Amino acid sequence: MNINAVKWGGVLLIILALMAGSGWAAWEWQANAYGQQLAAKEATHQTERTDLANANSAQILAEQGKRLALEQWLAASDQSHYRALTDEKTKQVRLLDRLATADLRLSVQLDAAATGCDAVQATAAAAGSVVHGSCRARLDPAHAQRIIGITGDGDQGLIALQACQAYAKEVSGIK
Repeated sequence: MNINAVKWGGVLLIILALMAGSGWAAWEWQANAYGQQLAAKEATHQTERTDLANANSAQILAEQGKRLALEQWLAASDQSHYRALTDEKTKQVRLLDRLATADLRLSVQLDAAATGCDAVQATAAAAGSVVHGSCRARLDPAHAQRIIGITGDGDQGLIALQACQAYAKEVSGIK
């Protein structure tokens, strides 16, 4: 065996060991760099997910606030509508009671030309008369009560319509 061959074999073995060591070091360095890239991407992804979750939470809270405001408005509107209906019914009942007790009488104005009434009627000047100088006919109390009932139903319908229109405006956002 030649000493030169052993020497070159040893050098070759050292070179191979150094190459293997540098390959391993490069491998570790790349793995570490890739791991850091993955960790940075994961952190960015987690931040994006957190930001998205926070934005969704804020949107949900805003929608809940809008819903609560609408529910409160609806409750106040319902209360106002109920109060208006109750007041109207109370007025109608009082008016019907006054008609029933003859405390109030309904009358209609007649066409003076068609009926041949004088321009000044003797009963028109009586106490409690509102219209002077025209012919009036007093309505039967039963008919007067029916008329008051019909107008009361109409008033209640108008109140309900106003409530529906206010609700539709509020829900649709029309001001």
